[in-house]
Amino acid sequence: MSMSTPLPEARLLEMVFPDHTNHLGTLFGGQALAWMDKAAFIVASRHARRIVVTARSEEVNFRVPVREGQLVELVARIVSTGRSSMQVEVEMTAEDPLTGDRRVCTTGRFVMIALDSNGSPTPVPPLPEA
Repeated sequence: MSMSTPLPEARLLEMVFPDHTNHLGTLFGGQALAWMDKAAFIVASRHARRIVVTARSEEVNFRVPVREGQLVELVARIVSTGRSSMQVEVEMTAEDPLTGDRRVCTTGRFVMIALDSNGSPTPVPPLPEA
């Protein structure tokens, strides 16, 4: 019996502390982007087994605010590959640690590029067959 291979994925958990928030007590957008980029970097590095850099972030949607004291879970998945590029979708979910209430708060797409030892774009493996 054959099972389909899941898309390459990375999961990270972060806690929202006061130094991550603005004057309203909600997560800075720049901090959310930094965590999302970190998740994209990890999944792309693992897939390519190369040095990777961010080429582009796009379609970032801030849906609901994330409050101080909440947990955030980031799930990054490679959804397609090019010759040296990887499209990574990242979903960030906020969770109230006391009630367990979870909501998708931010989504985005990142393009990561694999580099060789000279800093030039280098081929990446294709995604596994489904």
